[in-house]
Amino acid sequence: MIPLLHPLDTVAEVPRQMNNPFYYEPDAFCRQAMERLSAYLRGDASQCFLPQAIPVEFQSEIAKGKMFGVLVVETPADHSLTPNETDSLGSAKAVQSSEKLSFLAGYSGQICGRSDWEGFAPAVFDYLEEDGYFKRKEKEIEDISETLHTNLPSSLSPALPNREGRNMQLDTPPTGGDGGGFLLDRPVFSKARREGESSEDYIKRRQFENAELHRWKLKQRALKEQEETAKRLKDEQIKSLKTLRRQKSDELQTWLFRHFVMRNAKGDSKDLGDIFAHEDKVPPAGSGECCEPKLLQYALAYGLKPVSMSMFWWGESPRQEVRHHLQTYPACNGKCKPILRWMLQGMDVMPNPLEQQSRHELRIVYDDASICVVDKPAGMLAVPGKSGIESVLSQLQLRFPDAEGPMIVHRLDMATSGLMVVAKTTTAYKVLQDQFARHEIKKRYVAELSQDLTSKQGKIILPLRPDLVDRPRQVVDEEFGKPATTYYQQITGRRVALYPFTGRTHQLRVHCAHHLGLDNPIRGDELYGERADRLYLHAERLTLRHPDTGEEMTFTAPVSF
Repeated sequence: MIPLLHPLDTVAEVPRQMNNPFYYEPDAFCRQAMERLSAYLRGDASQCFLPQAIPVEFQSEIAKGKMFGVLVVETPADHSLTPNETDSLGSAKAVQSSEKLSFLAGYSGQICGRSDWEGFAPAVFDYLEEDGYFKRKEKEIEDISETLHTNLPSSLSPALPNREGRNMQLDTPPTGGDGGGFLLDRPVFSKARREGESSEDYIKRRQFENAELHRWKLKQRALKEQEETAKRLKDEQIKSLKTLRRQKSDELQTWLFRHFVMRNAKGDSKDLGDIFAHEDKVPPAGSGECCEPKLLQYALAYGLKPVSMSMFWWGESPRQEVRHHLQTYPACNGKCKPILRWMLQGMDVMPNPLEQQSRHELRIVYDDASICVVDKPAGMLAVPGKSGIESVLSQLQLRFPDAEGPMIVHRLDMATSGLMVVAKTTTAYKVLQDQFARHEIKKRYVAELSQDLTSKQGKIILPLRPDLVDRPRQVVDEEFGKPATTYYQQITGRRVALYPFTGRTHQLRVHCAHHLGLDNPIRGDELYGERADRLYLHAERLTLRHPDTGEEMTFTAPVSF
């Protein structure tokens, strides 16, 4: 029998609170656990994660990129790991342990189509059983898609993705004649009188030819009506098949979410449908399959006390997301946040500083009747969020109660410090907005990167869009992303000046961190790098034309790091 509990050889004091999976630094326990798991993933058996070597197919797939997680747990001495009689973990393997601190390991999704690799926390619900309900229903949906791909007219589906992800162009029926769907060639007759042809013969011939042309038109009309009828019937069939596919997909998703029953530390259980319904959301595809819910589910099922957890990326960086080998990352907001909020109920968890109310000093750099330029501190929102914590806007509304319009012309990330211009009149707001739209306002940021910059200067062009299941993260998307351009220049070592030509959300952070950009996250970037005491990004200089006078004005705010 293969144990899922892996012992830790540390005597450090156990923390009183569970770390917050959305804002954390790996503690000594997690780092030791990650080191042992990483050694196993590299093929090093010396760390005794498992007695046998890593399977070749396993290692080959994770090299392409996979999120792993560790959960440090406290186990009472001589505690026998026996799940409740109502537990549905199925093939989960556990052994008796006398170790006070151990760790569980897990991975997100599947590896080689499996959720049951030895030594790792099992799936909350394993729906991949061959010839099981999910597989059968999935096959029905795939068959409908195959029928659509095979029969859909190419005019309606210029580039349908096949199962391999490539685009496929479907054949069209041959056409002729006047460019429509006619299948008969138009007869061609000469109106000119033939040599030696009598008047009587010419008239008879033309009458016959006109009759032939008329018969051709009648046939064409009939053929056109047939084609239109066939097309209408096919369109109706396609619509019906698409409706059926959507219905079956929705039913299968609902069935799946109802079978992901998540525990919490209070001893209660809820399925994913109910968990997300509480937040007026529909569970995204893949919910409940990330490593964090797997690990907590197993620990809670077997009476283990969670101490701390961390997640790290293994393998190649994906093309869209910012993920680096062995880099730790917080839990995602879209799939995991509602689930973990439920599972952590009844557990003493460290608070998330990003959700805490705090007071910051907002420094006024320039102020007149039309505009105000402020130096925003790191940790302050530009506009109020759902939590209602303080923001630049809320402070300035108190300071300038007679100001008109929306005031906030542009934004800085909460974690970014530096210069913002605020409009105090509707006219100033419109003029400044127009300057931003025409890229007339110039901004210079100073950042400290995680490592020394290898190139002195350059340009980064990576289109960005929101990560739909993990906002506010942004991803690189060549097809659907909005253009984003950043110029950079090394100041010294790790310090770099950044000049954004566009102003996309998290543009500078992603352009620095992404492997197709600088591949060098900004220091303290908890979303795309590693957390520190702050995000080392500061809007140092801002140049604009005054909305009333047209005078060019440049403002600076010294870098505090």
